[in-house]
Amino acid sequence: MSLFDAERKGDAQELIGAMERSDTEEIRKRAAKALGRLEEHDDRDDIINALVRVASEEESKAVVAAAIDALDQQGQDALEKLLTTMADVDIDDDAADWVKAKAFVQALDAGVPELRMAAANALGELEESDAVPKLTDRFNDSDPRVRARAARACGNIGDPRATDPLEGLLSDQYAGVRREAAEALGRIGNRQALQALLDLYDDEDERVRRVAVSAFGNFENDRPVDALVTALGDSSSAVRRTAVFSLIQLLSNVPTQKSHQIRETVVEQMSATDDDTVVEPLVEILGESTQTAQRRNTAWLLGRVMDDQKNHAAIDTLVEALQEGEQMTQQFAATSLAEIGGNHVERRLLEVAEDPGAESNARGHAVFTLGKVGDEKTGERLQKLLDETEDEQVRQKAFSALSKLGGHDMGA
Repeated sequence: MSLFDAERKGDAQELIGAMERSDTEEIRKRAAKALGRLEEHDDRDDIINALVRVASEEESKAVVAAAIDALDQQGQDALEKLLTTMADVDIDDDAADWVKAKAFVQALDAGVPELRMAAANALGELEESDAVPKLTDRFNDSDPRVRARAARACGNIGDPRATDPLEGLLSDQYAGVRREAAEALGRIGNRQALQALLDLYDDEDERVRRVAVSAFGNFENDRPVDALVTALGDSSSAVRRTAVFSLIQLLSNVPTQKSHQIRETVVEQMSATDDDTVVEPLVEILGESTQTAQRRNTAWLLGRVMDDQKNHAAIDTLVEALQEGEQMTQQFAATSLAEIGGNHVERRLLEVAEDPGAESNARGHAVFTLGKVGDEKTGERLQKLLDETEDEQVRQKAFSALSKLGGHDMGA
């Protein structure tokens, strides 16, 4: 049976046999890789035990590397079994994490880079801060994959002691290492860590720029605003999109007294940017975010950066926020809809205004906004609504709207 057929049929025993007994290095390596892909298999214990044996005893470095990668795919418990075997330590399943970490640290000095990578992965999963000094020692590893995994582990642990060493990795010649270091600093998130990322918004690698720009949203001051504004013009659409998300998050984090000034700067720059680049992520945030501050800022911004009355998706999302948001979000959504205007805005607002099942506050906002964007026919429908509705809030808003439209006798 070929290796392809064995994997397709899920024949773990056939693959184990090929990995352990084949005379051909390439077949043993391919069999190990295939076993790593048989996750949640009925023979999982046999698979893990066989992979551990091969990783511990096989002479071929290529096969050992494949077996270690396969164990990594199988999960944390599989890695722990390998590392405890290599360290010649017997650890109970319920042993304390620091006991496991002590054993895994030994594997950070293993001769096979894949084993050093696996050890870093396992230590990151354990989130034991005592392992941080040993992990940062691996920042000088000759293999960039090990440096990257060690950086990722430090980010998972989140210990501020890793900040200085991680900052040193930001100038690594390999983009993958810089990216992992940037992500780790973003997770640590203290002032020094975030400050270290400010110079990466113009990194030559798109993924590094995106990671750095994403972390800027964690600031609680306006330091990254200039970098985020610059990122709105990035050649990568992914970076531009990330910059929009970070700007919204930043507006939610900064003190109230600073947020107005930042909003004005953001509006000015977003308005000068390609409409779709800005509007699409704003619509996504407003439609999906559960954080009140984010939704408020997004609802407010949309009306000021959007100049396309034909963008029905954006208008519909604002109308949903008008109906379902908390009071301030409803108010900002109404303000933005008034800024956008147009036939679709008018039509959607009339649907809300005339819906007796809609929330009274939402209907009131819709009616009031119609007074700003409506025409003569709108005035006729608002007059009818005023005459027929029993909702006092809607009546008051309709009266006000009609006054603006000139469609109601003020003395009546």
